[in-house]
This record gives sequence, C-alpha cells and structure tokens, in this order.
Amino acid sequence: MGLFTELKDSISRAASTLFSEEDPKRIGIYGPPNAGKTTLANRIARDWTGDAVGPESHVPHETRRARRKENVEIERDGKTVTIDIVDTPGVTTKVDYTEFLEHDMEKDDAVRRSREATEGVAEAMHWLREDVDGVIYVLDSTEDPFTQVNTMLIGIIESQDLPVLILANKIDLEESSVQRIRNAFPQHETTELSALEGDNMDEVYDQIAEYFG
Repeated sequence: MGLFTELKDSISRAASTLFSEEDPKRIGIYGPPNAGKTTLANRIARDWTGDAVGPESHVPHETRRARRKENVEIERDGKTVTIDIVDTPGVTTKVDYTEFLEHDMEKDDAVRRSREATEGVAEAMHWLREDVDGVIYVLDSTEDPFTQVNTMLIGIIESQDLPVLILANKIDLEESSVQRIRNAFPQHETTELSALEGDNMDEVYDQIAEYFG
C-alpha cells in the first residue's frame, strides 16, 4: 500500500511539472558592435532585478561571450512576463585586431581580444540558430543600418520565425535618425530609446511584454 501511494505521488508530481507554466523564454539581445546591447541588458536587469549583466565600454567587442541573466520578471498592466536575457557579442563579418590598437592596447592584448571576439561571434550565431525564443535587435540610430550584417541577421531571425523587436538606440545623441532604421526594416515595428539615459523604457517594456509575453 505504501508503494502504491508513493507511486501515485510520484506520478502526481511528474504531471504537475509537465503541465506547469512554461520555462522563461530566452530572449537574445543582438546587433552590431557598440550598438548599446550590454547597456540595454544592464538597464533591463537593474530595473527589474537590481543586478547588472556585464561591464559596459566604449571599446568595441567588450562583450566577447554570451552572458545570461535568468528569471527577469517584468510587470506590465498587472501581468508578469518572465524572461531570460542573453546578452550576445556584437556580430560582424571580421574582427581586426587593429581596432583595439586605437584604444591604447598592446598588440598581444589586441590580438587576443580579436580572437576572443571572433569566437564570440560564432557563439552568438549558435545561440540565434539553436537556443533563443525571441530577439531584441539593437541598432545605433546614429549609424547607417543598411549593412550586410544587419540584413543577414534579420533574414536569419525571420527564417527562424522568431519574434523580433527592433530598437533604435542612442536617441539622446544629436545625429540620431530613427526614421533611417524604420526605412531599412519596414516589415518590423521600430521602437526608439536611449538605453544609457533610460529614455522611453516604459514603451520598450510594453513591447517586450507584447512580443514575448
């Protein structure tokens, strides 16, 4: 009788797990180097958990490995959306070590960083193809969005049928042009923000809840 009861309890626990709420969705933050991806990831994480995801820097490819912040609960309109944030390295076609020499690095450090950044790009592509449930695509609104990398990544995201939220970052800068990004990807809605200053983050959170909730 004890064995039967134990078996029934075991089945009950298994069923409870099976039919419980889904695990948090993994949302990858993608975009070119220095678009403000880590700044945005840190803004979201600090607003809702109090902790940062990783260090921010003006040096390109500061993020050279994907970093994950789990169980970020975002509350909008009385509902809670739980996501895991995956801050990915900036994707580019080539990482040249001379980029780092411009920031007063020794050649050995620059070569090491470029190798790590190249490996990080490969890792980011693996996450995109295998391990994310949705994408926040961050673009620097002061830069031309019509690039081979942006077109390729948006194409991959669409081919994977992933929900994607395009963000035009750095609207606090005078040379910002959000319309240029809207023109580049008219098939997707573009939301403007300044991750650094926190401008328009309420709308960003509304969009995250709508797209990934």
